[in-house]
Amino acid sequence: MCEEHRTGVGRRAVFLTGAAAALTLGSVSFASAAEGGRSQSRTVRGALEPGAPDFVYVPVEVPQGVREMRVAYSYDRPQVPPGTAGNALDIGVFDERGTGLGGEGFRGWSGGARTEFFVRADEATPGYIPGPVRAGTWHIALGPYTVAPQGLSYEITVTLTFGEPGRTPRPVYPPERAKGRGRAWYRGDCHLHSWHSDGRRTPGEIAALARAAGLDFVNSSDHNTHAAHAHWAQAAGDDLLVLLGEEVTTRNGHVVALGTDPGTFVDWRYRARDNRFGRFARRIRRAGGLVVPAHPHATCIGCNWKFGFGEADAVEVWNGPWTPDDEVALADWDGMLVASVRDGRDWIPAMGSSDAHRDPDVVGLPQTVVLADDLSRRAIQDGIRAGRCYVAESAAVSLALTASGPRGEHAGIGERLRVADDSPVVVRAEVTGAPGCTVRLVTDQGVLHTSAPLPASGEGTVEWRTTPAYAAYVRAEVRHEAAAPPLPGSLAAFTNPVFLGRR
Repeated sequence: MCEEHRTGVGRRAVFLTGAAAALTLGSVSFASAAEGGRSQSRTVRGALEPGAPDFVYVPVEVPQGVREMRVAYSYDRPQVPPGTAGNALDIGVFDERGTGLGGEGFRGWSGGARTEFFVRADEATPGYIPGPVRAGTWHIALGPYTVAPQGLSYEITVTLTFGEPGRTPRPVYPPERAKGRGRAWYRGDCHLHSWHSDGRRTPGEIAALARAAGLDFVNSSDHNTHAAHAHWAQAAGDDLLVLLGEEVTTRNGHVVALGTDPGTFVDWRYRARDNRFGRFARRIRRAGGLVVPAHPHATCIGCNWKFGFGEADAVEVWNGPWTPDDEVALADWDGMLVASVRDGRDWIPAMGSSDAHRDPDVVGLPQTVVLADDLSRRAIQDGIRAGRCYVAESAAVSLALTASGPRGEHAGIGERLRVADDSPVVVRAEVTGAPGCTVRLVTDQGVLHTSAPLPASGEGTVEWRTTPAYAAYVRAEVRHEAAAPPLPGSLAAFTNPVFLGRR
């Protein structure tokens, strides 16, 4: 049985979900098991035009007694002129509880990473949530990420299999504490993708790479799904803390939910103009997580951050191998630091993560190094929130930054040296693992000191003298030799600032 749906004809309803525009098509119906047999399939074909709504819902009327729902889909990919977006169609599913914003009915999302998925009580495709296939109106969710000028034609086949539903396993989550070393510097990668979204690695494979990279903690952050949360327990251990989260991937930028409660889902179906981001930032915090805008100046479609930074607990300044958009993000973040000093406002700490998806992406390039009281979820989050962290390209690189006053006063990364504005201050940066790199000391007045290249050992100490009247903060950058002067070389490491002065 086949049904045709087009945006220009047929049964449909266009509405606002309280956020992004959505289109609901006519429903697909199935007979009961007694009338239609043990397995039934329905195929839907349709087309979307340029300017289609962000989300298109295909209702599926599910009868009683269904054991499994299986969905396969395809769409055309016509040739387009250079620089013109082609077709890209994401997919997911909501159960009989509906598609309301907030995701009560959410049962999974694979974006464009898969051409088919299944859901049943005892198991589901990675990215989807196991559970009973209850009777009612389910919705296949299509997300036309981009639509070519010729339009986008799609085909969806839904197969229902009847039978005993099976038992849904009780999820087991990783512990919130690992062995640790007491108050120490811990290394982590907080933006990683597994095969539960568009990654190609299992949680176990990611954990093995994290250990090899010298990491102490990671954060699960698959796109628009929390399905991976229940699959990380075996990958964790005394030597590796696994935090749980999500990369909330909206059409106006991505945000990493860092260290939320197990099983927390954060909806992504809104744009900046909908004025909904604050609601979901609060959702992340209520679930015990941090709000971290990711790669805010990335050039991919939908990646550039448009929600502002008023809700951010930290910002991902360095994403994967160093590129020009990271340089722009660093400069933008430094501008926010200057504004916070000028206006007397709170500042936003910086961090970095790999955003690794598959080979050859390197887990731990870069990594955030956090001064925390323990290797636990809360302690790591407290260190990041306070800015007691720096970012390094690998575990081989370490960087310390301190400021000392005339009477033995002392402050480190993310802290404030509370001395008078005219007090002499000694700033000291210590580096290991960065042969040939230079150390730059950056203040609210710009780059005020650049060292000679470090020796072949990669170790060195840089001292600089200033006053709070001259420099309201100091942060350190360790730079590789520039490939194309006068542009700066790529980063080997950088710190959050040490603030100077009493205010």
